[in-house]
Amino acid sequence: MSEFVSWIKYKDKIYFLKDSDLNTKEGRKVYPKIKDDICGHGAIKEYYIELKNRGMEKECTDFSSPKNFPEEIVKAIKVGKLSRIGFSLDLLNDRGSTEYEKIQQSAWAEYEKIQQSAWAEYEKIQQSALAEYEKIKQPALAEYEKIKQPALAEYEKIKQSALAEYKKIEQSAWAEYEKIQQSALAEYKKIEQSAWAEYEKIQQSAWAEYEKIQQSALAEYEKIQQPAWAEYEKIQQPAFWTIFADLKNRNEKWR
Repeated sequence: MSEFVSWIKYKDKIYFLKDSDLNTKEGRKVYPKIKDDICGHGAIKEYYIELKNRGMEKECTDFSSPKNFPEEIVKAIKVGKLSRIGFSLDLLNDRGSTEYEKIQQSAWAEYEKIQQSAWAEYEKIQQSALAEYEKIKQPALAEYEKIKQPALAEYEKIKQSALAEYKKIEQSAWAEYEKIQQSALAEYKKIEQSAWAEYEKIQQSAWAEYEKIQQSALAEYEKIQQPAWAEYEKIQQPAFWTIFADLKNRNEKWR
């Protein structure tokens, strides 16, 4: 993700996105692809197809002086032609920043009110679904352990008895010990794996049910959160450029 402002230099020409570009037929076509990183070089290349794999990518976030940017971009910023692309509070003076913060905080408070309420509702559903999953998983795991532990104990009993017998006779008995131990281990694994498969069948089914509920709840949350965020963005970025349009609100170097 690139920051405001990005541009590409190719054959002594500066390429960057302006509001007017987004209003063209091509701009409207590519907007859904670029809207999440509209400040980025990818967005510029998506619009200017002649730049595919060409040009030198540039980016600057230091607005302390217009000299840090190409002249074309400085002119576009000063006349508000990048109002849909991004903004930087460094373009404003204290008066402008105060005015912007006032609007931004009010819009943010409204967004948070909606978002937090929606998130609380999501968590309520998600926690309930998780508790239901645990309720099914825990007895299934206990059942698995109930089968596994005696099988393991039986295996250990046979193994230890065979080992004791081996130690009594030593080398000549090693082959016999291994035969008994491997047979006992195979029997244990057969029981343990069967029990584990049964546990997994129950656990995976319960997890699938949990995910179904959780994803549905998340989708419901996003249905509320995303329009609220869009509403916030609709207020805060245009508010910045409205404030910037008044020369009294600008950093003096950008007047």
